[in-house]
Amino acid sequence: MLQLSVIRENPEEIIRRLGIKNFDGSEIIPQIISLDDQRRETQKMLDNLQAQNNAMARKIGVLFKSGKTAEANLLKEKTAELKNQSKDLNTAFENTKKELDDLLVRIPNLPHESVPPGKSSDDNLIIRTEGNIPKLPEGSVPHWELAAKYDIIDFSLGNKISGAGFPVYKGKGAHLQRSLINFFLEQAVKAGYLEIQPPYLVNAASGYGTGQLPDKDGQMYYAPLDDLYLIPTAEVPVTNIYRDIILKESELPVKNVAYSACFRREAGSYGKDVRGLNRLHQFDKVEIVQIVHPENSYKILDEMVEYVSGLLRALELPFRVVKLCGGDISFTSAMTFDMEVWSAAQERWLEVSSVSNFESFQANRMKLRFKDETGKIHLAHTLNGSALALPRIMAALLENNQDADGIRIPSALQPYTGFDKIS
Repeated sequence: MLQLSVIRENPEEIIRRLGIKNFDGSEIIPQIISLDDQRRETQKMLDNLQAQNNAMARKIGVLFKSGKTAEANLLKEKTAELKNQSKDLNTAFENTKKELDDLLVRIPNLPHESVPPGKSSDDNLIIRTEGNIPKLPEGSVPHWELAAKYDIIDFSLGNKISGAGFPVYKGKGAHLQRSLINFFLEQAVKAGYLEIQPPYLVNAASGYGTGQLPDKDGQMYYAPLDDLYLIPTAEVPVTNIYRDIILKESELPVKNVAYSACFRREAGSYGKDVRGLNRLHQFDKVEIVQIVHPENSYKILDEMVEYVSGLLRALELPFRVVKLCGGDISFTSAMTFDMEVWSAAQERWLEVSSVSNFESFQANRMKLRFKDETGKIHLAHTLNGSALALPRIMAALLENNQDADGIRIPSALQPYTGFDKIS
């Protein structure tokens, strides 16, 4: 959530930068300022009434002590009137504050100045490409055909049990999934991240804290009887560990890693993008989260991008780093880099990670702060990244490493799988 002080300081600049995200703030920003003015004026009136009430209370005490009971009772009647006025003003204040808060949570984060304008992924910037594009042997097939051939992923069985987008992993397919999770977790722990095992269901406050609510309400699975949401990513429960917390400056950066299943409705998805593992309603992912000093957040963003790049190098996957444009960046992000791997049989790039800096946007919603050496309290910056999402990593591994005899396992994974080939 944007800070009111930032909005009030330069509303024209806020509107301009929101425009980079293709968000029209020309009406809502002035409306927010007007409501804030109204809230402030009501607060002044409440403070004035409270001061009058306090003064009368002191005077009433003096009158009673002096034996002037009649005058004291007259003043008591006036204080009763003041209390009624205060009650009405309090109601108006709370209504205005709620209306103001409802508008604030609907405004996206400001994009960093370096985020390029654009409407869609077609306008993203390719920062760099690494690795060699594999040349597949004759007769190579996409991963969903390989999954059927070697009986390692059953899409029809998942459809029977749950529906489309819920595959069942079997045998060496399940083993490879588990190996990838262990590999990603162990690499993160070696890099100084504290492993967290979070809950898969969160309350609405957690969804609002990281910005999934109200923006992505329709994309989240909801259990109405319990008023809980299935997590779309471990980012939500892990970052919310620090909601309403004041950290010490010396504790920064906080580095957490978590494996979780992720649940997304993916409403409106269709076509080739949803074939096989390309787009699922339930999938596994290892997430890295950092809470950092604002002065260091963009340096740490670059470090996180490099960390994820190292995982992809270890898996021997060709990949590219893409800087998202304003039209493709998320509601909560100030800057995002996507990592995409080459899917050889599909002949297309598949996103496997987003690494984002949210600056103080999530921290302001969650009241996540830190105290510096002088005792002054500041909002922290939050960052997270997929390290990594498994479905498209699995797709690329299967497709890129196929040959006539089976599917080769990258050497970095073999200590985890215990086998070097699926055949």
